Order: sequence, then C-alpha cells, then structure tokens
Amino acid sequence: MVFPSCAEDAKGLIKAATRANDPVLFLEHKGLYCRPQAKSREPGREYVVPFGRGRIRREGADISVVTWGSTVYTALEAARQLESQGHSIEVVDLRSIVPLDEGIIYNSVRKTSRVVVAHEDSLLMGFGAEIAARIAQHCFDSLDAPVTRVAAMDSFVPAAPNLEQMVLPAVDDVRRTIEEVLRY
Repeated sequence: MVFPSCAEDAKGLIKAATRANDPVLFLEHKGLYCRPQAKSREPGREYVVPFGRGRIRREGADISVVTWGSTVYTALEAARQLESQGHSIEVVDLRSIVPLDEGIIYNSVRKTSRVVVAHEDSLLMGFGAEIAARIAQHCFDSLDAPVTRVAAMDSFVPAAPNLEQMVLPAVDDVRRTIEEVLRY
C-alpha cells in the first residue's frame, strides 16, 4: 500500500508496483494534481522507489512530524512558519504504508525526542494511531513529550471544497499541535 506525495515518488512507486509479483494498492490524493510543490522533474527512465522506504523531506532537531500524501505539504509549511521562531522541524514522508519504514520513524523520533503524526484520516482508528502506538512501544525511553496526532475530524469528507477544508487538518492545526508538543 503506497501513498506518494509528489510526482517523482508516484513514478518510482508505480514502477515498483509494475515489477511486484503481489497486488499493490496505490493511493493518490486528488489535491496533489493541482499543487505546484508536488510537481517535479522527470527523475529518469528507470527511477524506482522501493516499497517500505520513507524519505526525510526536511531535516530538523526539535521535533519530528511523521506524515504521508498531501499532508506532507501541510507539515512542510507549518515547519517553514515555525522556523522563523527558531524551531527546527523534521518532516518524515512515509511514501509507503505497507510495508512501513519503521526505521526512518524511530531514528527520527530518537533524534528529536518529540513527534507529531499528521494525516488526513480520522483521528479515531486512523492509520496514525498505529504509527503512534508503534512509536510509544519502540521509542518510549527516547520521548520527552507524549506522541501526539493531528488528523481529520471524525466525519466523512464532504465533496464541497469549502466543507472539505473544515474537516481536513490545515497548516494552522499542524502548527498549533507542534507548538503544543514543543512546550513539554
């Protein structure tokens, strides 16, 4: 199960999917089609992103934000805004949900000692809860603050764009959550 956040990763993951012997669930966020940041140069004919390999989209030292899909850009913008206040935010783009790159998550959390899991699924029973549970289990001794999540409201996502914006997490939501965790 893969969930790219940019055209480059989409191409690399599609290539990996076509070469796989097992079924692959390829998830695309409709918001990425019109997001200029998601566009990228053609990475090359044989560019492949292996399943289960996340990517650090932004290096940081104060807190990790673990995310995927369109929420990567929400997290990057929140990190950019907080940089002006002297905060160093690391943004981890999972790219692949199953298999999950637990190593990149744990290494980032151990480095920063704080983590926010940001995603567009619902808070209740969303995949972010699984990531938070694994971090709590494997990185408990490294944490200086509780594992915290920011997610969509526990509701269906409306079709109307103005209502969709009310349900999905925004940059302000991610920024406020990061600031909250940094206060610990």
